[in-house]
Order: sequence, then structure tokens, then C-alpha cells
Amino acid sequence: GIVALRKVLELCLRHGARLANPGEFTLRAFLNGRIDLTQAEAVLNIVDAKTEEALKVATRQLEGSLSKILNSVHKNLLDVVSEFEALLDFPEEEIEETQKEEIIFRLESTIKELDELLEHSREGRLIQEGIKCVICGKPNVGKSSLMNALLGKDRVIVTPIPGTTRDVVEEIVDLHGIPLRIADTAGIIETEDLVEKEGIERAKREMENADLIILVLDTTQGVNGDDIFLLERIKDKNHIICVNKIDLKSEMDLEVVEKKFGIQNVVRISALKNQGITELKDRIYSLFLNEEIDFSIPLITNLRHIEAIRKVKEKVLVAIDSFKEGRYLEIITQELKDALSEVSRVLGREITEEVLTTIFSRFCIGK
Repeated sequence: GIVALRKVLELCLRHGARLANPGEFTLRAFLNGRIDLTQAEAVLNIVDAKTEEALKVATRQLEGSLSKILNSVHKNLLDVVSEFEALLDFPEEEIEETQKEEIIFRLESTIKELDELLEHSREGRLIQEGIKCVICGKPNVGKSSLMNALLGKDRVIVTPIPGTTRDVVEEIVDLHGIPLRIADTAGIIETEDLVEKEGIERAKREMENADLIILVLDTTQGVNGDDIFLLERIKDKNHIICVNKIDLKSEMDLEVVEKKFGIQNVVRISALKNQGITELKDRIYSLFLNEEIDFSIPLITNLRHIEAIRKVKEKVLVAIDSFKEGRYLEIITQELKDALSEVSRVLGREITEEVLTTIFSRFCIGK
């Protein structure tokens, strides 16, 4: 039990042991050269993984999928820099055309490797961070029922009484490998109830920070001023309009609603009967991705890596253009050295104490 564990821990501490710092075991593995920094960061991604696919992506990074590509990029750049420095040491020797073509080919091959990583960086970020989705609407239109339907379980209390949900309720759904972070919010209306007012203000704040807003309309009530107010509020954000309770008699002309707000933005559902939920999930997915994610390729999930790889690409492109135009070799070499440094920083070969502290402070105790 927990009491016995606590006693053992206290005894160990009394006899000279200490609690591990956040990420200390992973940090030691990195400092001892057992893993590079991308692999160390993958440990945190494994701990934070919200879906099975996110776990697989993080595990592959820990196994070295990203390291392999970056080490290849580093080697190519280092080889070219070495050639350029040799040429600078012997300025009387001119670069032969075949040698020039070979160098350009190697640098352009490096760009292709970087492009393959950057091409799928958006998917990587979505897998890591997820999609923040807020469900909003008037009271009693079925927001909580919709959240339960998306979750596939009764997470939120559902009653016929308007205003049952007064705070923001958050859960995560696995949407084809992407964490869909759903927030069910209080019904938005004019009210004098102080508790309900606070819930509505929180709902509005959630809407401001959302990647996607799902507005729920009740087909048995029709569209009124409260719905129009919300429609105006969300029109400039990613949004889907869910017309709920289609299993009941409708007071709404659904075709008019679809024509007015765009058929691509409207999904007909019955949250209680679980009708239209699969279509809604597919619609959400297609809003953010054009095709299914290929989880077999290395996916960058870390913003630090993405920004550094973009910088590497920019510098290599400048070097290629400068080399083709016959500019000073010293300047081209410096561009490639700067690119090398960026790659080294991602791998942890050139890293400051401050950056290391920032990275490992996000770990929990131990690890």
C-alpha cells in the first residue's frame, strides 16, 4: 500500500539517498552519450502521449528514426564544408565542373531530406498537441449529449433542465491518432444567475482559444437570436454546425440552414441516438488534414526541431544559390557552418546549459 511505500522512501532518504531531479535519468543517458537530445525529448513525448499512434511516433523517435536522418544531413554538410575549407587552403586550385556538380547534387539531396521532414511537420504537431475543440450553443440543445456521443461514454451529466453544465468539462478523444481535446461549455444566454454568468464567461474564453468550434443547434426549437449571435461570433474561426435531435419532429428547415451557412459546415446528428457522429468525426479530421497520416515515416512533433530544420534549409538554399552564382567561397562555407550548428543543436552536440534546463524541467521526477 501507499503507507508502506512512503515508509520505505523515508527510510532511504534518511540513509543518504535523494529524490531524482526531473528527467535526471534521461539527462544522464544523454550526457553519457547513450542517446542524443532528440531521443531524450522522445522520452517526454512517450510520457505525454494521448493516443496509441502518438506513443508509436514517440517510440520510433526514441529508437532513432529522426536521429538517423539528421545524422545523414550533418554528415553531408560536414563533407561539403571540409571540401570547401580544403579549397580555401589552396586558392590556386580551381573547382572542376564535375566536382561542382557533385557538391550541388549532395546539397540538393540534403534539401530533399529536410523537405521530407518539414512536409509532415504539421501532422507531427497535431499528433503531439491535438485539436482543441469547443462545443457551444444555447442551454439544453444537446451539447453534453454530443460530448458523451463523441467520447462513447457518459462523461457529462445530461438532464432536461437547462443550465446543467455550468463549468468547462474537458476530455480527449482519439481521432484517427490525433488527440481531439473536447471542451463542453455552459449554454450561452443572457442570465442574472452569477454562477451561470461565470460559466458563460469561461465558455467564451474557451471559444477564443479553440482550434475548432462546434455550434449545436436544436432542430426542435428552430434558429433564434441567441443562435445568430453565436454564429456571428464563430464565423471567422474553424467551425462546424451540428443540427441536433434529427430523430425528433423538426421546427427547422434544414435545407435552408445548409444553404445559408454552407452544406460543408453543417452536419445533421442525433447525439442521443448516435446518428451522424461518425460523419462528424470525419468532417473534423478533414478540416485539419487532407489525407490519412502515414505513421510509418518519421514525424517531427517538437517545435524546437521544426524551427531549427527550417533554418537549416534556408541556409543550405542560400549556399546552393551562392555557389551556383560563383560568389565568395568563404561566405558560402560560413552559411553551411551555420546550418551544421543548427543540426548539432537539435541533436544536442552544441547545446547551452539554459536550453538543457528548459527541456528537462518539463519531465516529471525521475525518468
